[in-house]
Amino acid sequence: MLLSIQDLQVDFRTGRIDGETRYHEAVGRGHRGVSFNVAENSTVALVGESGSGKSVTAMSILNLLPDNARRRGHILFQGRDLLRAGPQEMRALRGREIACVFQDPMSSLNPVLTVGEQLCEPLTGHLGMGRQAARARAEELLEEVGMPEPRRRLAAYAHELSGGQQQRVMIAMALACKPKLLIADEPTTALDVTIQRQILELLQRLQARHRMGMIFISHDLGVVGEIADQVVVMRQGLVREQGSVRRLFTLPQDPYTRALLSCRPLLTRLQPARLPVVDDQMAADASKHPPPLRLAPAKDPQAPVVLEARGLAKSFSFREGLWLRREFQAVQSVGFTLQRGHTLGVVGESGSGKTTLGLMLLGLHAPTAGDVLLDGQPVVGLRGAARQALRRQIQIVFQNPYASLNPRHTIGETLLEPLRIHRIGADDAARGEIALRLLERVGLDAQALSRHPHEFSGGQRQRIAIARALTLSPRVLVLDEAVSALDVSVQAQVLNLLKDLQDELGLAYVFISHDLAVVRFMADEVLVMQQGRVVEQAATQQLLGEPREDYTRQLLASIPRGWRRNVA
Repeated sequence: MLLSIQDLQVDFRTGRIDGETRYHEAVGRGHRGVSFNVAENSTVALVGESGSGKSVTAMSILNLLPDNARRRGHILFQGRDLLRAGPQEMRALRGREIACVFQDPMSSLNPVLTVGEQLCEPLTGHLGMGRQAARARAEELLEEVGMPEPRRRLAAYAHELSGGQQQRVMIAMALACKPKLLIADEPTTALDVTIQRQILELLQRLQARHRMGMIFISHDLGVVGEIADQVVVMRQGLVREQGSVRRLFTLPQDPYTRALLSCRPLLTRLQPARLPVVDDQMAADASKHPPPLRLAPAKDPQAPVVLEARGLAKSFSFREGLWLRREFQAVQSVGFTLQRGHTLGVVGESGSGKTTLGLMLLGLHAPTAGDVLLDGQPVVGLRGAARQALRRQIQIVFQNPYASLNPRHTIGETLLEPLRIHRIGADDAARGEIALRLLERVGLDAQALSRHPHEFSGGQRQRIAIARALTLSPRVLVLDEAVSALDVSVQAQVLNLLKDLQDELGLAYVFISHDLAVVRFMADEVLVMQQGRVVEQAATQQLLGEPREDYTRQLLASIPRGWRRNVA
């Protein structure tokens, strides 16, 4: 056995009270530790909601936890107990025999070093290669992971690469010393479906070639079903269930596993009015009375048009060399209409122009050509008070709520700021009442007003971001990958909230996403973009059920289909 984790328990020192040191149990509860094995050339997936202990368990293997962490149990790697290994032994092990690939390659890659310099570092440090030999090997590694023009990419910096290319560099770095175990912590979460498919296939090819063991951490059960041999389901630091991927997908034994599987949006023709969430599903499972399926009601086809785009285009110019300037067409002649209470889904690969389109609708990018109409009135080129009024009508919710919320402001200050700027409410007391009602509307209470963003979970932060967007009573919300970083249960809660708010307030949504199953649940019409152009546009059921264009069919074919790969 390559790796054997036996009765692992991890807790974190939180301080001293009455002279006694207090600990928070992160992995393992009540003397129940985490145990599982990883064999050579096999993949074990760790799945569960945020805070379930997946990453803490994986990072315990290499002791990449904070100084206040305390580990107990046994982590046997080729017979060596890593919990008893010293700092020098662990430094020699990291990167050479056990390597990691993390979720966000941009934060893992050094922005001031070239790709070549970062790839050469483990080769010279662990293998003692000379500079020229290390550079040649670095080029081979980039070629092995499918990087186009590998020699030229050695001189590139991280910001000059796409998200998929950055992740390929991370995989190349992880494989530089031919490790026996690879830990992949959410390596495809932020990638669109086609790049995700490429990365999954790459990991599988490299694993077979090098006969690596792999621990794959993900909240996407479709991805897990495609890549894993064994699955470990975790909740609140405990293993709820483990077994073969086929058994867990077809005959899950634990109510929590069944609830996780039921929370996933599916590409089916019949769409429910609401997605099930874990707690509700587990309660229904315990009572043996599954809730009746309520289908989503039909939207009003006669609803007035709120937002219209006509021939929107955007180009960016950049310097190449000393004298030459080039122009890049990010968006080309996009048009649509959006009715009150309806949702337009915008899908496509990274770089297709989805976000640029959203920013033009908000007036944050001035279009090169075309116009945006709100209630039939042109809004491009507005200035002063007219532009300020537009801000109240169209708001945005970004992908990462922690990056879009000011970490130094309390939630109360975050919600009061737009109310003060737009002079809504007679005074701060009245504005505080508005802020409190908004928090209650998104499922939070008054205690949240005095707390800071870091004190909330990812799903709660996204609820706060939605509440902030609603402070000005907008008519249109642009949701830019607003649920892509959330686990399936929290994602279901946020999607249900968005549906409820739409029904209650008549909001119109521009829903930008790379997850076609989520778009299928949310959108009434879908706009498919490729390289800045709209290649297909139709009602959701028609477009996803009977796509006309090859590119749309390619996107649908790239969606992870679960365990069926393993039974072929």
